[in-house]
Amino acid sequence: MKQFKGRVVTPGEVTAEAVVTKNGFNTLASLQMALQFGDKAVKCGDQSNKDLYGKSLLGKALCLPQTIGSTTGGLVLYCACSMRKNPACLLFANHIDSLAAAGAVLADVWVDGVSMPVIDMLGDEFLNYVQDGMKITIMPDGIVQVE
Repeated sequence: MKQFKGRVVTPGEVTAEAVVTKNGFNTLASLQMALQFGDKAVKCGDQSNKDLYGKSLLGKALCLPQTIGSTTGGLVLYCACSMRKNPACLLFANHIDSLAAAGAVLADVWVDGVSMPVIDMLGDEFLNYVQDGMKITIMPDGIVQVE
């Protein structure tokens, strides 16, 4: 087991299986099929992201460097939470961008019964260490345990 310390963007505790991308995460392209067309498995629909394409994101610990793409990114995260089609948590190696942060914070404040903890600034070492299928546990203080 290895631990990493990051900055808490939205609080919470969760344990989930990791899905990892070394590429930027395009929120709209990745989640559009689930949000607009009813994909219940919430499979990543971004064909440009070879790490995640076709993999289920629902209830997973999404490990990523940063988000990329449309200015709708924050709204997409908020909608995914409100529709209960969100990852269990978002774990950023880098600083979170303002749009993703806004969507995560709004979901945390406005969506009852859904928790999607978000931790950023975990560093490149985190992203190089974690692999698909590893067990991730997030603590309230921003500690991320990887097993």
